[in-house]
Amino acid sequence: MILIVLKAQIRPEKRAEWLEGIERYTANVRSEPGNVSFDYYQNGGDENEFVMVEVFADSAAGDAHVATAHAQEFFPFMSTVVAKKPQINYQNLDGAAWSEMAEVTPVD
Repeated sequence: MILIVLKAQIRPEKRAEWLEGIERYTANVRSEPGNVSFDYYQNGGDENEFVMVEVFADSAAGDAHVATAHAQEFFPFMSTVVAKKPQINYQNLDGAAWSEMAEVTPVD
């Protein structure tokens, strides 16, 4: 399983453009056969900082993702809206993408 976490600081004047672009990109990535999940989140303390959490089934799915037309279009787009170079945490991990958290169980 491939786990990728990206953190990006968006230029305030480009925020609306970013939100439109990340919505389209999210839909495209989620439709990829090797994608397990793709989500993005706004920082609660900074409306212009976003985190993207991407999970792919394996390295081949991650490689296929980077080669897609939508990824090849999104990366140059992202360069036009970020305030600084994004940060990335890329992990190639053994095991299932998600498992249940042991410490918390819903209470009725």
